[in-house]
Amino acid sequence: MNRPAEGKKPLIYIILILIGIIAGGLLVYIFQGALKPAVTAQVAAQGGQKTETAKERKIKYWQAPMNPGYIRNEPGKSPMGMDLIPVYEEEGDDSNVAGLVRIDPVTAQNIGVRTARAKITQLTKTITTVGRVAYDEKRVYRVNTKIEGWVNKLFVDFTGQKVHKGDKLLEVYSPTLVTTQEEYLLAKNFQENSGADAEPGDLSVLNLARKRLEFLDVPQHQIKELEETGKIKKYIHIHSPASGVVVKKNVIEGMFIKPGMALYTIADLRKVWVYADIYEYELPWIKTGEKADMTLTSYPGMLFKGKVSFIYPFMEAKTRTVKVRLEFDNPTGMLKPDMFANVMLKSRRAKKSVVVPSEAVILSGTRNIVLVTRGKGKFIPKEVTLGVEADGYYEIKDGISGGEEVVTSAQFLIDSESKLKEAISKMLEPKSEADGGGETKKKGQKDMQHEGMNMDDKSMKMDHSGMQMNMDDKDMKMDHSGMQMNMDDKSMKMDHSGMQMDMDNKDMKMDHSGMQMDMDDKGMKMDHSGMQMDMDDKGMKMDQKEMDHSGMKIDSE
Repeated sequence: MNRPAEGKKPLIYIILILIGIIAGGLLVYIFQGALKPAVTAQVAAQGGQKTETAKERKIKYWQAPMNPGYIRNEPGKSPMGMDLIPVYEEEGDDSNVAGLVRIDPVTAQNIGVRTARAKITQLTKTITTVGRVAYDEKRVYRVNTKIEGWVNKLFVDFTGQKVHKGDKLLEVYSPTLVTTQEEYLLAKNFQENSGADAEPGDLSVLNLARKRLEFLDVPQHQIKELEETGKIKKYIHIHSPASGVVVKKNVIEGMFIKPGMALYTIADLRKVWVYADIYEYELPWIKTGEKADMTLTSYPGMLFKGKVSFIYPFMEAKTRTVKVRLEFDNPTGMLKPDMFANVMLKSRRAKKSVVVPSEAVILSGTRNIVLVTRGKGKFIPKEVTLGVEADGYYEIKDGISGGEEVVTSAQFLIDSESKLKEAISKMLEPKSEADGGGETKKKGQKDMQHEGMNMDDKSMKMDHSGMQMNMDDKDMKMDHSGMQMNMDDKSMKMDHSGMQMDMDNKDMKMDHSGMQMDMDDKGMKMDHSGMQMDMDDKGMKMDQKEMDHSGMKIDSE
């Protein structure tokens, strides 16, 4: 008997809540009414500004952000569901380029985009390598003899001794040389004794004897001395052919020597050679006559200057290097053969060319890419043909021109974005029907099932009002069978009012059979009022129990 009294408490709470909602709504309405004039004025001002900007900039077409090839003449959505962006006339025709990337200034700053201009200049390169000091092969002399005999005395008796041109090296006794001197003196005496009666043949014999002495490398002063004194010299002196240092000594006193035997090796060290090894990729930079600098650990702080004198025509198979010969002056003898040195070769290209910083080039293995800026946050990838690299710059033989601005940092991020857009663009390209393009519609069925729904002490509202379904050659099923709802002191409302369904040549089934609802002291309302269904050549089946479909209109043909 007390249940009606107790049921008034929730009603009071509901009334209080409704009063609060109404009061809040009035306050919001009053506040919006006060702000409306100011907001309207601001929107009008902004609209005027936008109209002014729109008048200044004329839209050429609309383009998909992720697919530059998708172009429309009016705003809309791209195949990916993104808003089309406007392309203005002053932006040029770059927007259709595959792989084009747009980045706003804030994003570009955040990812650290830096740019530099491609310039036309003459590249220079400094090649650093190691070298080895060696003898100048043109200044190495071998001392030998054309007679046989015995070494009587050595005037230069150790290796490394400095000599000058004409210095005595050794004294040799040779029986052959003694016999030749005697023949010369006999011919000379015979000519002198003949006087005016001497025949031309006698003079020829004298000349032949003198020539033999000369061929045996007898010095002129010794021949002259022989003519003046008439005394045969037992020993002959062998003199140094050049100034330099004795680097080899193959003779000792008392040794028997034969014609052709190397007695001394003398090297002139006033000029030396330096051999340097150059890798294959550095060869285009090396030319004869190029300047070379050299430093040695033996003389810290000293710089020796020379030049490239020869590039050898073969390569070392083991080291894959080419030997280059350098020439250096050595007037003081500081540079000694077999010293190791650090060599720097400075080379310059013969002509000017387009160059970009090395970090601007993306080397993918199969292609070389440079990102070129087009202003206003636009970046275009371009494939280039590379030349030589020198001191942080690449020579560009083809692909871009001097003066173009290229990206030197964060280009890998932009390139990845460009490749992604290009790939998406290719995926979204429409295919012709001959290629099997387009979508194929398949027959299907849409089910709306509410089976097995259990609710305790809750209110549930299922509102299908205003639902419109247009289906051709389709089935639609709305199944509430087996739906169980247990609710205490609550109301449930399922509203299908205003639902419109147009179906051609198909069945529509709304099945509420077997639906069980247990409710205490409350009613249940399922409202299909105002629901309109147009069906052609088919029937409609609705199974309901104690359900309100008042006002429901069904047109069947």
